[in-house]
Amino acid sequence: MDFELTGEQRMIVDTVRRFVTTELAPHEDEVERLDEVPPELAEEIRRKAIAAGLYAANMPEELGGGGLDATSMTLVERELGRAGYALQMLVARPSNILQACEGQQRDRYLLPAVRGERHDCLAMTEPGAGSDVRSMTTRAVRDGDDYVISGTKHFISHADVADFVILFAATGTEQTPRGPRNLISAFLVDLDTPGLEVRQGSPCVSHRGYHQCELAFTDCRIPVGQRLGAEGAGFELMGEWLGASRLSVAATSVGRARRVLEMTAEWAAEREQFGQTIGRFQGVSFPLADMATELEAAELLTLRAAAKLDRGLMTDRDAAMAKLYASEALGRITDRAVQVFGGMGLMAELPVERFWRDARVERIWDGTSEIQRHIISRSLLRPLGS
Repeated sequence: MDFELTGEQRMIVDTVRRFVTTELAPHEDEVERLDEVPPELAEEIRRKAIAAGLYAANMPEELGGGGLDATSMTLVERELGRAGYALQMLVARPSNILQACEGQQRDRYLLPAVRGERHDCLAMTEPGAGSDVRSMTTRAVRDGDDYVISGTKHFISHADVADFVILFAATGTEQTPRGPRNLISAFLVDLDTPGLEVRQGSPCVSHRGYHQCELAFTDCRIPVGQRLGAEGAGFELMGEWLGASRLSVAATSVGRARRVLEMTAEWAAEREQFGQTIGRFQGVSFPLADMATELEAAELLTLRAAAKLDRGLMTDRDAAMAKLYASEALGRITDRAVQVFGGMGLMAELPVERFWRDARVERIWDGTSEIQRHIISRSLLRPLGS
């Protein structure tokens, strides 16, 4: 399989990497110190991203987006992955599920999100429903021309800076051979709707400035017209529009891993001990070789899945393999980087310890490593009748 980039793709990579280097990376230390992106800085980065043509690159051209194919978008995610989430999310990629908007939903949610006028967040996870999405207890009950929503969501990324939430809630049950299970529906809920409270969650060691929030719904009433798709069709919408999110995590992991490898190789080439640079010792050079090899394998798996997505052939297994391997490779690469840097690798003076902390969450969100392994093993065993 040929992964040689086209001229346009090389230009995209160069443009995004230059933007990350000049507009995002210089602010990383400040964001780390403050645990937030100052609002005026956030607006400045968004304006520059729009001016550079990088905003909403994942959305079709006819909607005002960049219209990039899956492979090109994966390259964008890879380059943005070199920066922390609090900064790179300002170069917004509105949730693909917004393309399911119809009628007035397009003017109220989809198109403003593409233009950078409104910002979305996605809410599925609950205190008692993480990997087992079907067990969610947040419910939306039909009441005439409205739905009344009650329940709690948590680990909702950047809800504190969003304007509306794409909410998944139970709207009924159905009988299955394994017993009753929830029917899930999707809704568009403005965050200033009465009955909805947004609370910042517990501080997280990963990606400071990129906050995880709690959403508390108490008899929160919204019109039926804010339901996204048909009632009970939330899982189908997830499958149609959110499948590529795991590919984005894989690409982000690859981008961050490459930055860490470059920094570690430079340190090994310059740091001297026992009269020579430490890179000359096998105890350092061999881990560097392993880091480089794992990085290449992760990138190839990720680009292969993206190429299959462009041809309409990507399976859940392809995305799971890319996400599993790339996120776990990032964890191993950052851990080895700390070891190569020695004591300095754990000091806040250098960003290595930050990369190490940030890497940990990639194996959890958008489906834990265990869930990815379940998807992969299930694809192997089902054809055999197991």
